[in-house]
Order: sequence, then C-alpha cells, then structure tokens
Amino acid sequence: MYYKKTRSLYQKGSEEPFKISRSKIDLFVECPRCFYMDTRLGLSRPNTPPYTLNSAVDNLLKNEFDLLRKKGEKHRLMDEYKVDAIPFDHPDLPQWRGEVTAYEGALALDEKSNLLINGLVDDIWQNSKGELMIVDYKSTSTTKEISLDDEYKQGYKRQMEVYQWIFRKLGFKVSNTGYFIFANAQKNLPKFDGKLEFAMSILPHKGNDNWVNLTLLEIKETLESDKIPEPSHDCEYCSYKKMSVESVASWKKSHS
Repeated sequence: MYYKKTRSLYQKGSEEPFKISRSKIDLFVECPRCFYMDTRLGLSRPNTPPYTLNSAVDNLLKNEFDLLRKKGEKHRLMDEYKVDAIPFDHPDLPQWRGEVTAYEGALALDEKSNLLINGLVDDIWQNSKGELMIVDYKSTSTTKEISLDDEYKQGYKRQMEVYQWIFRKLGFKVSNTGYFIFANAQKNLPKFDGKLEFAMSILPHKGNDNWVNLTLLEIKETLESDKIPEPSHDCEYCSYKKMSVESVASWKKSHS
C-alpha cells in the first residue's frame, strides 16, 4: 500500500497520515522539545557532518552480503558466531534500503496515531524457522571490547526495535533477535600502506518493540498540542540554547 507524501512539518488536525522517520522517533525519546521544534516548527538541531567513511563500509558490506544473497549462502561470520540464518532475498529490499527512492525505506502505518513510520534497513537475514532478522552495520575504531552497554548505544537498540515493529506491521514473521555487525578499524598496526584493516564481529540484541505503540501515541498527542514541551534534563542542545540566552542577557545588562 502506498500513501501520499505529506508536508515535512506536521499540520495540526490533519487527517492525512504523517510520515515520521525512525530517527525522529529517537529524537522524541531523547528530547520532546527538540522533536517538537523540529517537526512542528521547523527548527532543527544543527546538522552534523556526514560520516562518509561509515557509508563506504556500509556499501561494501551490502555488496558482500548481496553476492551471498544471490547464491543463498551463509557468510563466514554467520558460521563463526553460530548464527542460524542466510541473507534474506526479497524484491523490495532495495526499496527498504532507500536505494530506489531516497529516504523512503520500509513504510508502515500505525492506525491509532495515523503516523506513517519509515526506516532504512541495512540488511535482513532469515533463519531456518522463516523468521526475519533485522541486521544493522556499524563502523567504529576502538581498542576496547565492543558491547551494546554504552549509553549512546541504547539508541542502536531502539533503532532495531523500530525496524522490527515496522516489519511486523508489514505482515512478516520477525525474530526478537537482531544483529549488529561491527567493523572495527584497527589503529595499532605497524604499517598503514594506504589500507584500513577491520576486525569484524557480530553482536546479537534481543529486542522488545512493546514501547513503540505507546510512544507513537505520545508523539501524536505532542504534535497536536500548541504547548511546546519542556526540555529533557540531559539534552545538551536545550542546555546550550538556555545558557546562550542567559549569557547574552547578562552581557547586555552589564554593558547597558
């Protein structure tokens, strides 16, 4: 099913499904005020530079898994980490990745909130039970043991759980377990020789998407309100804006 594209800003009272990305859901979880300023008022957080090296690694991994997808074969990492799966072959995979229509991805409508959720997946595997497994590629460079316990990686988990929710809404049987493939650039090698060498690893995550439905209803309620939400207590962007306003006011007062 296809839905007419909506405007980028939410229009209060609109009956047309409003498209919202997975990243915007995460923004709402991080700070409802920043989300409201972005989606209702069009005042976004400053853009960060594109991670072009990460994109290059993503593309190379997709190419590598696509070769095996055509053959119906497992990747060596799947054997190494004892993952019961092969790359999932489906004609809509390029669309779900955003390779056909940029930023469209996989789309699922939440009927209760009338929000149209989209997400761009990196890969999908399928186990012997016929369940889909959401897979996300991550690039890093660290000498520490890679885990999903870091505070900023909680967003990784929410990302995967939103994708699991989307594909369940699309009618697929989805495993609770998804996988992160980490490409860890080695930086303690004796020579560079114009090449980056990566240590590859797979980390599983047992997702729980029960929070998604409630969060979408909260998002809808927030968007329908004319009251700007209070900032999250740990939002660095809101704290910076507040300090900037206070600093300017203090400077003007001292120089008046």
